[in-house]
Amino acid sequence: MGTDASRELVPPAVAGGTVCIDKSDAFRLTEGVPLVVAGVNDAFLRQDDEVVANPNCSAIQLSCVLKPLHEAAGLASVRLATYQSMSGIGDAGIERLRRTEPAEGDLAMDWDLEGDEFSEESKLRAETRKILGLADLPISVTCVRVPVLIGHTEAIWVETETPLSADDARDLLAEAPGIRLEHVPRPRDAVGIDDVLVGRVRRDETVDNGLVLFLACDNLRKGAALNAIQIAELLLEQQLVAA
Repeated sequence: MGTDASRELVPPAVAGGTVCIDKSDAFRLTEGVPLVVAGVNDAFLRQDDEVVANPNCSAIQLSCVLKPLHEAAGLASVRLATYQSMSGIGDAGIERLRRTEPAEGDLAMDWDLEGDEFSEESKLRAETRKILGLADLPISVTCVRVPVLIGHTEAIWVETETPLSADDARDLLAEAPGIRLEHVPRPRDAVGIDDVLVGRVRRDETVDNGLVLFLACDNLRKGAALNAIQIAELLLEQQLVAA
């Protein structure tokens, strides 16, 4: 359901007593509406929630990785580049890529330009801050679309407030829900997988307390539909809605 449809249909559904889990961006940054990633900020759900927002696919993947690092060492800053597959545009993006000759495949920036940033970049920053509950976290983002059918990837540079070795970061991520460690995560390895694949974890020598990571995730699963289902399961498990 798109943004316009959500803005039209969600309010009357709520008025009728329904709790809505919305997958569009209509309510993600609305004050008072929880923006939830299952396994990351479950505690944000409340008994009186009328709408629960499902985040941007790239913000879901990113927050799954950042949350355990923040809990262990605090986040001082985050820089990242996303390489998003064509399925992120929907069926039209998939068909566009299928009609493209291999030699003609190229990077794309198909979001609206808002000043010096694409809308996807500012949205990813704002949503990640809200998910993690870190309103002032410095986050720098660059987003591109790549000629891949399914599977978003992200290169992430993290600076923590206290020292955290690459080995300790790997151990933390290995224990985190919804994460699977891989030596070199690739989009093709993530297709059909619920977990976020994380690897290339190493020290960033350019800053104090710096780490570099790379992730891949099936954006049609944990990046979208699966997270909405997991939110519904949480609402039922916590008895925040009637079964």
